Amino acid sequence: MNGSEVLDQVGWLSVWLLGLSVGLTTCTAVCLPYLGTWALGQGRGGGAAALDTGAFAAGKIAAYALLGASAGVAGEVLPGLLRGDVGHWLIGISAIVAGVWLILPRKAQRRCGLSREQRLSPFSMGFALSFTPCAPLAALLTATATTGDPLLGGLYGVVFGLGAALTPLFVVIPLLGKLGQQLQLQRPWMGRWLLWSGGGVLVVIGLRRILSVA
Repeated sequence: MNGSEVLDQVGWLSVWLLGLSVGLTTCTAVCLPYLGTWALGQGRGGGAAALDTGAFAAGKIAAYALLGASAGVAGEVLPGLLRGDVGHWLIGISAIVAGVWLILPRKAQRRCGLSREQRLSPFSMGFALSFTPCAPLAALLTATATTGDPLLGGLYGVVFGLGAALTPLFVVIPLLGKLGQQLQLQRPWMGRWLLWSGGGVLVVIGLRRILSVA
Protein backbone atom coordinates (compact mmCIF):
# COMPACT_ATOMS: atom_id res chain seq x y z
CA MET A 1 0.00 0.00 0.00
CA ASN A 2 1.47 3.35 -1.00
CA GLY A 3 1.33 6.64 0.91
CA SER A 4 -1.58 8.01 -1.14
CA GLU A 5 -3.69 4.96 -0.33
CA VAL A 6 -2.72 5.25 3.33
CA LEU A 7 -3.80 8.89 3.44
CA ASP A 8 -7.04 8.11 1.59
CA GLN A 9 -7.87 5.44 4.14
CA VAL A 10 -6.85 7.62 7.10
CA GLY A 11 -9.02 10.52 5.92
CA TRP A 12 -9.00 14.22 6.58
CA LEU A 13 -10.51 13.94 10.06
CA SER A 14 -7.87 11.47 11.19
CA VAL A 15 -5.08 13.72 9.91
CA TRP A 16 -6.63 16.64 11.82
CA LEU A 17 -6.86 14.50 14.97
CA LEU A 18 -3.23 13.53 14.49
CA GLY A 19 -2.32 17.22 14.47
CA LEU A 20 -4.58 17.84 17.45
CA SER A 21 -2.63 15.25 19.42
CA VAL A 22 0.47 17.38 18.84
CA GLY A 23 -1.27 20.63 19.76
CA LEU A 24 -2.56 19.28 23.06
CA THR A 25 0.69 17.63 24.14
CA THR A 26 4.04 18.20 22.44
CA CYS A 27 3.32 21.71 21.18
CA THR A 28 2.39 23.10 24.58
CA ALA A 29 5.39 21.59 26.35
CA VAL A 30 7.95 22.55 23.70
CA CYS A 31 6.58 25.95 22.67
CA LEU A 32 5.63 27.46 26.04
CA PRO A 33 9.18 28.54 27.04
CA TYR A 34 9.60 30.39 23.74
CA LEU A 35 6.23 32.08 23.24
CA GLY A 36 5.62 32.49 26.98
CA THR A 37 8.90 34.35 27.43
CA TRP A 38 8.04 36.57 24.45
CA ALA A 39 4.57 37.44 25.78
CA LEU A 40 5.76 38.12 29.32
CA GLY A 41 8.64 40.25 28.08
CA GLN A 42 6.37 42.25 25.78
CA GLY A 43 3.89 42.86 28.60
CA ARG A 44 1.27 44.37 26.25
CA GLY A 45 -1.77 42.65 27.73
CA GLY A 46 -3.90 39.60 27.03
CA GLY A 47 -5.32 40.84 23.72
CA ALA A 48 -1.92 41.49 22.15
CA ALA A 49 -0.62 38.17 23.49
CA ALA A 50 -3.62 36.38 21.94
CA LEU A 51 -2.78 37.96 18.57
CA ASP A 52 0.84 36.84 19.00
CA THR A 53 -0.43 33.32 19.71
CA GLY A 54 -2.49 33.49 16.52
CA ALA A 55 0.58 34.56 14.55
CA PHE A 56 2.51 31.71 16.19
CA ALA A 57 -0.20 29.22 15.14
CA ALA A 58 -0.19 30.63 11.60
CA GLY A 59 3.55 30.03 11.45
CA LYS A 60 3.01 26.40 12.45
CA ILE A 61 0.32 25.87 9.81
CA ALA A 62 2.56 27.41 7.13
CA ALA A 63 5.45 25.18 8.17
CA TYR A 64 3.40 21.98 8.15
CA ALA A 65 2.01 22.88 4.72
CA LEU A 66 5.57 23.38 3.45
CA LEU A 67 6.78 20.15 5.07
CA GLY A 68 3.88 18.17 3.60
CA ALA A 69 4.45 19.58 0.12
CA SER A 70 8.21 19.06 0.37
CA ALA A 71 7.74 15.46 1.47
CA GLY A 72 5.64 14.89 -1.64
CA VAL A 73 8.60 16.02 -3.74
CA ALA A 74 11.63 14.85 -1.74
CA GLY A 75 10.25 11.48 -0.71
CA GLU A 76 11.89 9.72 2.21
CA VAL A 77 14.76 12.22 2.27
CA LEU A 78 12.79 14.86 4.22
CA PRO A 79 11.79 12.71 7.22
CA GLY A 80 15.44 11.70 7.46
CA LEU A 81 16.57 15.32 7.49
CA LEU A 82 14.13 16.22 10.27
CA ARG A 83 15.57 13.46 12.39
CA GLY A 84 18.90 15.25 12.06
CA ASP A 85 19.89 18.71 13.24
CA VAL A 86 17.93 20.98 10.87
CA GLY A 87 15.11 21.59 13.33
CA HIS A 88 17.47 22.45 16.18
CA TRP A 89 19.26 25.05 14.05
CA LEU A 90 16.01 26.67 12.88
CA ILE A 91 14.59 26.80 16.41
CA GLY A 92 17.80 28.17 17.87
CA ILE A 93 18.17 30.90 15.26
CA SER A 94 14.53 32.01 15.52
CA ALA A 95 14.73 32.18 19.32
CA ILE A 96 17.93 34.27 19.17
CA VAL A 97 16.40 36.66 16.62
CA ALA A 98 13.26 37.06 18.77
CA GLY A 99 15.37 37.68 21.87
CA VAL A 100 17.51 40.32 20.18
CA TRP A 101 14.33 41.93 18.84
CA LEU A 102 12.95 42.28 22.37
CA ILE A 103 16.16 43.93 23.55
CA LEU A 104 16.49 46.35 20.63
CA PRO A 105 15.29 49.90 21.40
CA ARG A 106 12.17 51.02 19.54
CA LYS A 107 14.17 53.52 17.45
CA ALA A 108 16.39 50.73 16.17
CA GLN A 109 13.31 48.63 15.34
CA ARG A 110 11.77 51.47 13.37
CA ARG A 111 14.99 51.85 11.37
CA CYS A 112 14.59 48.19 10.44
CA GLY A 113 11.09 48.97 9.19
CA LEU A 114 9.30 46.95 11.90
CA SER A 115 8.09 47.47 15.47
CA ARG A 116 7.32 45.25 18.43
CA GLU A 117 3.64 45.52 17.59
CA GLN A 118 4.26 43.55 14.39
CA ARG A 119 4.23 39.81 14.86
CA LEU A 120 7.13 38.63 12.74
CA SER A 121 8.90 36.92 15.65
CA PRO A 122 5.91 34.86 16.92
CA PHE A 123 5.24 33.71 13.35
CA SER A 124 8.89 32.77 12.79
CA MET A 125 9.10 30.93 16.12
CA GLY A 126 5.94 28.98 15.31
CA PHE A 127 7.36 28.14 11.88
CA ALA A 128 10.71 26.99 13.27
CA LEU A 129 9.29 24.99 16.18
CA SER A 130 7.21 22.96 13.72
CA PHE A 131 10.44 21.27 12.63
CA THR A 132 10.69 19.57 16.04
CA PRO A 133 10.62 15.82 15.30
CA CYS A 134 7.68 13.96 16.83
CA ALA A 135 5.92 10.67 16.10
CA PRO A 136 2.69 12.14 14.59
CA LEU A 137 4.63 14.44 12.24
CA ALA A 138 6.95 11.60 11.24
CA ALA A 139 3.93 9.40 10.46
CA LEU A 140 2.37 12.11 8.29
CA LEU A 141 5.56 12.85 6.37
CA THR A 142 6.38 9.20 5.83
CA ALA A 143 2.97 8.67 4.26
CA THR A 144 3.03 11.83 2.12
CA ALA A 145 6.60 11.08 1.03
CA THR A 146 5.43 8.13 -1.05
CA THR A 147 2.68 10.02 -2.88
CA GLY A 148 4.91 12.04 -5.20
CA ASP A 149 2.21 14.73 -5.03
CA PRO A 150 3.25 18.05 -3.41
CA LEU A 151 -0.30 19.44 -3.59
CA LEU A 152 -1.79 16.51 -1.72
CA GLY A 153 1.07 16.60 0.78
CA GLY A 154 0.62 20.33 1.32
CA LEU A 155 -3.13 19.98 1.87
CA TYR A 156 -2.63 17.28 4.44
CA GLY A 157 0.03 19.45 6.06
CA VAL A 158 -2.50 22.29 6.37
CA VAL A 159 -5.10 19.99 7.93
CA PHE A 160 -2.49 18.62 10.31
CA GLY A 161 -1.45 22.18 11.18
CA LEU A 162 -5.05 23.25 11.87
CA GLY A 163 -5.23 20.47 14.43
CA ALA A 164 -1.86 21.37 15.95
CA ALA A 165 -2.92 25.03 16.17
CA LEU A 166 -5.62 24.15 18.73
CA THR A 167 -3.50 24.32 21.84
CA PRO A 168 -3.77 25.43 25.49
CA LEU A 169 -1.30 28.16 24.54
CA PHE A 170 -4.33 30.25 23.50
CA VAL A 171 -5.25 30.33 27.20
CA VAL A 172 -1.83 30.39 28.84
CA ILE A 173 -0.08 32.99 26.65
CA PRO A 174 -2.71 35.75 27.06
CA LEU A 175 -2.52 35.23 30.82
CA LEU A 176 1.25 35.72 30.70
CA GLY A 177 0.81 38.81 28.53
CA LYS A 178 -1.67 40.23 31.05
CA LEU A 179 0.68 39.42 33.92
CA GLY A 180 3.53 41.24 32.19
CA GLN A 181 1.30 44.26 31.61
CA GLN A 182 0.17 44.36 35.24
CA LEU A 183 3.74 44.16 36.48
CA GLN A 184 4.66 47.12 34.28
CA LEU A 185 1.66 49.15 35.47
CA GLN A 186 2.42 48.48 39.12
CA ARG A 187 6.15 49.02 38.74
CA PRO A 188 6.95 51.05 35.60
CA TRP A 189 10.67 50.37 35.94
CA MET A 190 9.96 46.68 35.27
CA GLY A 191 9.07 47.36 31.63
CA ARG A 192 12.66 47.58 30.46
CA TRP A 193 13.72 44.82 32.87
CA LEU A 194 11.10 42.42 31.48
CA LEU A 195 12.18 43.14 27.91
CA TRP A 196 15.86 42.61 28.67
CA SER A 197 15.35 39.51 30.80
CA GLY A 198 12.88 37.99 28.33
CA GLY A 199 15.19 38.72 25.42
CA GLY A 200 18.13 37.29 27.32
CA VAL A 201 16.25 34.08 28.11
CA LEU A 202 15.30 33.61 24.45
CA VAL A 203 18.89 34.15 23.34
CA VAL A 204 20.15 31.65 25.93
CA ILE A 205 17.68 28.89 25.04
CA GLY A 206 18.35 29.53 21.35
CA LEU A 207 22.09 29.19 21.87
CA ARG A 208 21.53 26.08 23.93
CA ARG A 209 19.60 24.51 21.05
CA ILE A 210 22.38 25.29 18.59
CA LEU A 211 25.21 24.22 20.89
CA SER A 212 23.46 20.91 21.57
CA VAL A 213 24.05 19.90 17.94
CA ALA A 214 27.11 21.98 17.01
